[in-house]
Amino acid sequence: MTDAVENGPKPTGNRRSAARLAAVQALYEMDMVDADADAVLEEFLSKRWRPGGPEANPAGDPTDGDPALIEPDKEWLGDIVHGVAQNRDKLDGLIGGALSGEWTVDRLESLIRVILRSAVFELSNKPNVPASVVINEYLDVAHAFLEGPETGLVNGVLDRLARDLRTGEL
Repeated sequence: MTDAVENGPKPTGNRRSAARLAAVQALYEMDMVDADADAVLEEFLSKRWRPGGPEANPAGDPTDGDPALIEPDKEWLGDIVHGVAQNRDKLDGLIGGALSGEWTVDRLESLIRVILRSAVFELSNKPNVPASVVINEYLDVAHAFLEGPETGLVNGVLDRLARDLRTGEL
């Protein structure tokens, strides 16, 4: 019975978490160099994201690649990257409306911008995923890259937008 569990399908939650992390990294690259979504996704999946541990690194070089990454849900990853790329202006409008004071989307660091865009895309387009899950997942992504008050900004903006976009859910 243990073999069936170990060899069965991987939970979608972990693969979606990996897809969210990969999407933010791909979108960051796109934001920095104004690259095409398909080209970035192809390169990212073939050369940078190497799930699976030692077999993903046949040369055995311990400095080459990350150890045992979880394979991202490629469909989810593609949905996020293409969805953000195609709806960027709409997403930026929503994010801008949730910022306080003199803050604008253009003033945000690129990494914060792509984290927020990704999360707001999911809040807007993936109603089957609870808003609290989306917020927690993207806060985890923010914590993976940022230390300090930036994660509070991400949390505040996502909380405000989730309450607007998912009325009654939170």
